[in-house]
Amino acid sequence: MAEGTSAVSIAEQSHPLARIYHWEKTRAHHVYLTQPMGGGKLRDYTWLQAVGEARRMAAYLQSLGIPKGANVALLSKNCAHWVMADFAIWMAGYVTVPLYPTLAADTVRQILEHSESKALFVGKLDGWDQMKAGVPKGLPCISFPLSPPNDFPTWDDIVARTAPLEGTPMRPMDDLATIIYTSGTTGMPKGVMHAFKSFAGAPEAIRQGFGLREDDRMLSYLPLAHVAERWCVEACSINAGFRIFFADSLESFAADLRRARPTFFISVPRLWTKFQQGVFAKFPKRKLDLLFKIPVVDRIVKKKILEGLGLDQVRFAGGGAAPMPPALISWFRELGVELLEGYGMTENFGCSHGSFPGRSRVGYVGGNWPGSESKLSGTGEVLTRSPWTMLGYFKDPEKTREAFTADGWLKTGDLGEFDEQGRLRITGRAKELFKTSKGKYVAPAPIENKLSTHPRIEAVCVAGADQGQPCALVMLAADAAREPREALTHSLAKHLEQINATLDPHEQMDFLLVVKDAWNVENGFLTPSMKIKRNAIESAYGKYLDGWYAKRQPVIWQS
Repeated sequence: MAEGTSAVSIAEQSHPLARIYHWEKTRAHHVYLTQPMGGGKLRDYTWLQAVGEARRMAAYLQSLGIPKGANVALLSKNCAHWVMADFAIWMAGYVTVPLYPTLAADTVRQILEHSESKALFVGKLDGWDQMKAGVPKGLPCISFPLSPPNDFPTWDDIVARTAPLEGTPMRPMDDLATIIYTSGTTGMPKGVMHAFKSFAGAPEAIRQGFGLREDDRMLSYLPLAHVAERWCVEACSINAGFRIFFADSLESFAADLRRARPTFFISVPRLWTKFQQGVFAKFPKRKLDLLFKIPVVDRIVKKKILEGLGLDQVRFAGGGAAPMPPALISWFRELGVELLEGYGMTENFGCSHGSFPGRSRVGYVGGNWPGSESKLSGTGEVLTRSPWTMLGYFKDPEKTREAFTADGWLKTGDLGEFDEQGRLRITGRAKELFKTSKGKYVAPAPIENKLSTHPRIEAVCVAGADQGQPCALVMLAADAAREPREALTHSLAKHLEQINATLDPHEQMDFLLVVKDAWNVENGFLTPSMKIKRNAIESAYGKYLDGWYAKRQPVIWQS
């Protein structure tokens, strides 16, 4: 911003760089980032310190001779330096390309080469030895303090010897800020381009929907390479100036959550289910149900449970990525946490629909976020439009054209319907519909959501193209191994029977197949955001389907 300017427009005020400089001055000594350093040690960064280190790193990046507007990649688990590096890239005039910290070497190389990244930050990683082969030779790399052993210049050394970038360098709102590569449920990840206006507008939607405050707190643990965490945690903290805590490890997550005691908490259905299962492991459900019916005692018990989880200060709790089981939502609401669903995609910065306190409907993802619009196409596909819709796919104008209607609406690929209050229900994926040999179309996602309500089912894929009826392939949760197979088989068969009773005849499943394999990110069965890769699962098991159908059993265990 020009010196001497006494007032700036609303757009300028909400620009992420303007907000960063604002907090650097007005909340200089307030803690912004709290980073576990291992062994129980913590390191706090005030706004002044965080932005100060970002300024020095920005100056260093410019010293490398990287041309303005070039792409700089970031490969790390969530940590304070992830956020500071993002700030530095923006200040220096570059574009951030985040990579999931669980990618295989081939995908790392694919993204780095496709994005033409000119430098790479290497941070906190568990599988660096398997990833590093994907880093092109000669690519300048910078090492975070918590990164695995390497020979790259280190963040702390660079910051110690580099003078900070001065002033308040700004970028136009329409400038490209980041390229977010999709998690690849259907093949090669696409580079979704977002401008600074996405980082400015989407947090304003949350501010209008729920309110954002300087004294809010969030725990960052879902991948920052995913649009939801980037929007709800990083972008919102830039907008409101609140504090971010980081998780140290999977083993320490419970302690990290209790330390943060977040006021905003966003998670995926799988983790909300694990919270519930953890409570039931200590307090059997039947006993809890009885205690919840006793006046005064119920409040004490509920408070104790929420304090134990670290969720006693939550004023907004949300879920996304997959539908929440209605029974799970009801249970948390009885506990005192109004669990609200949301909906969005990388292409609209994750900010499309949200449920609002007192106005939510179970099974629906809510109404439009303020500033967003939606409608259905003639075929029932959900179309959205907002100021934070992507600029397009990087280096792929053809796919960009295919992603939009002729009049500029973004095609989500999801089928949906609206209720009388404009709340949206997702009914399936347009591209995931398959036809049985009887000529009937089946939408797998709604059936999978029903099957996943079984406490022992971790992931599920409904298949059966060109078969008489659909079937379900399921991966059980790790703790299922403790249960006798006979009892578990009976439970799964009963569950299948109950689900089939809710389905139309052509949707009812012939059998449920329990796979022996673990589906995870490393073997390519799940995306980094923990969604199933349908094409990979169908490819791996498709050749066995005829034999399984011939067995005519409700539950089959893969041999």
